[in-house]
Amino acid sequence: MNRLSIAALAFSLVVSGAARADSVIILNSDEASYSILSRSARTEVVRLPVGREPHHLILSPDGKEVLIGSTATNELLSLDIKTGERKRVVKDILDPYHLGFSPDGKWFVTAAYRLDHVDIYHADGFRLAGRIFIDGLPSHIAFDTESKTVFVTLQQSGRVAAFDLATQTLKWNMPVGNAPAGIVMLPDDKRLLVALTGEDRIVTVDPKDGAVKGSLQTGKGAHNFFPKGDGRHYFLSNRVEGLVTLIDTKDEPKVVASVRIPGGPDCMDITPDGRELWVTQRFLRRVAIVDIDTMKVVGSVPVGKSPHGVFMLKSTATVTAGAGLPVRAASTAGDRK
Repeated sequence: MNRLSIAALAFSLVVSGAARADSVIILNSDEASYSILSRSARTEVVRLPVGREPHHLILSPDGKEVLIGSTATNELLSLDIKTGERKRVVKDILDPYHLGFSPDGKWFVTAAYRLDHVDIYHADGFRLAGRIFIDGLPSHIAFDTESKTVFVTLQQSGRVAAFDLATQTLKWNMPVGNAPAGIVMLPDDKRLLVALTGEDRIVTVDPKDGAVKGSLQTGKGAHNFFPKGDGRHYFLSNRVEGLVTLIDTKDEPKVVASVRIPGGPDCMDITPDGRELWVTQRFLRRVAIVDIDTMKVVGSVPVGKSPHGVFMLKSTATVTAGAGLPVRAASTAGDRK
């Protein structure tokens, strides 16, 4: 066996071993790679290539695949949820910056941040149903529980737009504040929360007409949400402040806890046991680990350049807006760093 074959075999064993353990996937946006980390050892096990500018990733409706969107190469990379094995590449998905499946699994939607359009696909076979061009840097997406509407933040124009999934038409387009990014539908299906990265607050928006109904100060650069998992509490990254806040959404939203995380905290995911929150630090090339009970940083792992999306490889939580969950590892910034 020659050296090349031996190296290839060793590389395969490393990747296989990393995937067999409960692992974490981190997307390194500025170096066209993703890292596989060991949760228990808190180290990077291997770094693998992927299409240019990978920003976000999401679990498939059947829970068998993780899809990574590469925006500059217009493709999706599919990984097996249990093994991390590369299964396929879906081509001709234009600028899949942010991506998500409707709760019923029938629709797949992408926000093309670079190309200013929203694409609505039939999830079965990724068949394009409609492409809607809209100015303002389409950023994050959320769905209603009935899978009738998708909501998209428009960072440049400071608005949120709602689109009918079945007809691919605009329902409303309303101003909400400066540089809206993360968006999530609450379990009551009556309130949208929108993070304003250009400000220090989130707003509550009526999904029926886009009217702003409330506001909560959280921290500078309010950016992205991730559910704690109880249908009531949501973590919010405040990128400029270097702060992650925990928000109680019962009645009027309020901040109930916070933890300092330097380096532009962004995407988040929770370990399957519910004990740790992993947060990408965009400007430090690291991932912070937070003990949820104490809300203290207990570790930080070096990764690649501009880490963005984060996903627990063997996490099998169903990603549905109806359960109050946003798109996995949903995050963005006005500068795409």
